[in-house]
Amino acid sequence: MSDALPLPEAGAVVTVGSFDGVHRGHVAVLREITARARATERASLLVTFQPHPMEVVNPAAAPPLITTPLERLEMLAQTTLDYVAILRFDDHLRALAPEAFVTEVLLRRYRMRELVIGEDHGFGRGREGDVGLLRTLGVEQGFAVDVVPPVPDASGTPISSSRIRRAVAGGDLTLAARLLGRPFQLTGRVVRGAGRGQGLGVPTINLAVPPRKLLPPDSVYAAWVEWPGGRNGAMLNQGPRPTVGDPTRTIEAHLFGFEGVLYGAWVRIEWVRRIRDVQRFPSLEALREQLARDRVAAETILGHGALSPKP
Repeated sequence: MSDALPLPEAGAVVTVGSFDGVHRGHVAVLREITARARATERASLLVTFQPHPMEVVNPAAAPPLITTPLERLEMLAQTTLDYVAILRFDDHLRALAPEAFVTEVLLRRYRMRELVIGEDHGFGRGREGDVGLLRTLGVEQGFAVDVVPPVPDASGTPISSSRIRRAVAGGDLTLAARLLGRPFQLTGRVVRGAGRGQGLGVPTINLAVPPRKLLPPDSVYAAWVEWPGGRNGAMLNQGPRPTVGDPTRTIEAHLFGFEGVLYGAWVRIEWVRRIRDVQRFPSLEALREQLARDRVAAETILGHGALSPKP
């Protein structure tokens, strides 16, 4: 098996994991391996997987994704890492014994000289590869193993992807942003909607929601929307549209002060704060009046910069 990356002769400092969310705890680990790599003239490398291993091991229990594959790559590109290797997680990889994964993948393919992992790390068939086994393999095959403790938040509780999922699903966007180190986001492509917003005097962009993407509870939110060349405040409706009899769950956003066309463009949405529940109104006029109040609420939440395009 040949090297898949142009790694230096000194090899690589490696960490392994799903890294869904690329949250503050993940970033701390990536900074650690980068610092170690630079001190030893090695490359820093994250070995990760796609799809999420639980989608193969136990699809019914697979968690929704904090970051889609595209979003995860975007976040990782902003770190200090030298390389990211994405392995297809399939039945073959699932069946590899821990010893085979270390030898065939980490050592032979990626020239691993040091492995940095979390204290609860497990890998290989049935997660049989624990810290003890890794240290034994390290002695036998000549690589160092170091365990880094979890990164706590201000309360002293370890930051984890599962905590972030619970926060987002429960609508606690403030906690989610604190654990992530950034607002909770969705990157998606703008698609054509039914044009109802235009008819109400509140034109919207509609987003195609990627499969398995984690979302907060359906509600109306204040949000930021960013696209190539611009960033505007918005009010966002997530969920069905009961007033017009449409049960389909959608994400649509009205961008303040924007009159352009974004069909087909990739945009990023940042949820900021919930304004109200999705509800059915007795008439379109009542809906129109509520949307005007929603706009005032969203602009107040976002502040005076809500109408300012990005320089």
